Amino acid sequence: MTTTLFAFIIVLGVLIFFHELGHFLVARLFGVGVEKFSLGFGPRIIGKKRGITDYRISAIPLGGYVKMVGEEPDSDIDPKDIPISFTHQHVLKRIGIVAAGPLFNILLAVILLYIIFQISGLYILKPKVGDIEKGSPAYEAGLKPGDEIVAIGGTPIDSWEKMAEIISGSSGKPLFFTIERESELLTITIRPEIKQDKNIFGEEIERYIVGITSSGDVNRQKLNPFQAFVESVVQTYHITKLTIVSIAKLIQGTLSLDTLGGPIMIADLAGKQAKEGIGNLAFFTALLSVNLGILNLLPIPVLDGGHLLFFFIELVIGRPVNQKVRERAQQVGLFILIFLMILVIYNDLTRITINWFN
Repeated sequence: MTTTLFAFIIVLGVLIFFHELGHFLVARLFGVGVEKFSLGFGPRIIGKKRGITDYRISAIPLGGYVKMVGEEPDSDIDPKDIPISFTHQHVLKRIGIVAAGPLFNILLAVILLYIIFQISGLYILKPKVGDIEKGSPAYEAGLKPGDEIVAIGGTPIDSWEKMAEIISGSSGKPLFFTIERESELLTITIRPEIKQDKNIFGEEIERYIVGITSSGDVNRQKLNPFQAFVESVVQTYHITKLTIVSIAKLIQGTLSLDTLGGPIMIADLAGKQAKEGIGNLAFFTALLSVNLGILNLLPIPVLDGGHLLFFFIELVIGRPVNQKVRERAQQVGLFILIFLMILVIYNDLTRITINWFN
């Protein structure tokens, strides 16, 4: 329990800090005054004031905020503060300040993954056969457990992923497998067959297979700083893409809302990852950071994406969106957030109840 709570606080604290740091740094870069930089909401627990900025830790740890001078369009601004007022900045600068929070979450993922790859290297699943399904194309062709695929049709194979891509894209045409068996090279012809399967979203799909599973053996590849950076960017891109697709499928109804989790699930997962090691916890934090960044970019009023939507409209029409329209949109956005919060907490409690009875 102590590990879970500690891991949850660390993960949440890092995510919130980096998100708000993005807003803060870009605001200061554009000359906007910042009155408060807070980790948490509610009453101030501890802090220090430097210049006009009060750096604080507040009582409710489920979030944070950066309060800028003149942040509210209808607020009274001292004439001397107009040059450092957020509202009085060009709309492009305001877009940059608001977008910086989510983008810093993406940047955090790149940094964490870079550190992981630099320290641990890259683990690549070897194209080595584990189990073979009876009656499958691989079984009929004479493939055996322990065989390692070194090439397909003359194309060198250095990972299970690359082998799977070639099989999936075969369109059922015969493939010439070069395998290594007990230090001997053999060539086997296998014709992949199409099979009904489910993807990671639980959707029914058809794909070509040969009927083998991995042995689980891996190769560890050390990466130099440049390679580690490239790999961290590539992996962050894949996580971002998967997050966007998942959100789209939730909206379409393809992915069940039951899959959503809230603070209880995050705390539970953070605790489990912490027990597996600091590397697992860092990867989990990177994954959450991308999710937080993308979710904040959704065009829902109250979220950063909602503010960006209004600013882009302002950029097009040449004037700020009507105050009443903004207020009504904020109310709708707040209702959506409260609904989602109730939903994820309900899902969390449901999972706990099921675990108790199991």
